[in-house]
Amino acid sequence: MARKFSEREKENIRKSLIDICKQNWTQYGYKKTSVDEICKQVGISKGAFYLFFESKEALFCEVLCSAQHEICEMAAAVMEEEKGKSGVVKALKLVYRAYDKNSFLYGSDTADYTILMNKVSEKQAKEMEKAGELSRQLFLRHPAMKFKIDPNLAISVIYSLIMNIKNKDILPQNHLEVFDFMADHLIDNLYE
Repeated sequence: MARKFSEREKENIRKSLIDICKQNWTQYGYKKTSVDEICKQVGISKGAFYLFFESKEALFCEVLCSAQHEICEMAAAVMEEEKGKSGVVKALKLVYRAYDKNSFLYGSDTADYTILMNKVSEKQAKEMEKAGELSRQLFLRHPAMKFKIDPNLAISVIYSLIMNIKNKDILPQNHLEVFDFMADHLIDNLYE
């Protein structure tokens, strides 16, 4: 007979499953991250896993969506605390560093990500798409700032700047320094 978990244990186990999945996904990718290994690291049986998530894909969807929400909330808080261009720059740097720590956030063009997307349900795919849209819309909705240029162009420039993380390993200079320089100098051309 399966052991019953207290509400506190359930909360801790669920958080651990998400944290371990995030670490393994970043390190090994979706395909090489197994439910068995995650359960082993968390200290639960594979059967107990399904008390928390209906599938491996449901866990990965939760990880991706919660990471995107967390990043957007932190960036929005930075822009709320520090109004103006300097707040936008700080928020951009925060987003970039979060992406740097979580490679699964920017690997949507990889075979590994395609495998995941082929296995998620339609509902999960829509949730993941919606979470991705949050980060793209974050800089559009800044109430105290207006763009100097077409908003779609500005958001495309910001998105391109963040996605430059894919080139971080081929740059001759530290990629964080490069990003910071570009963010510091680009914002004046985007916002009034």
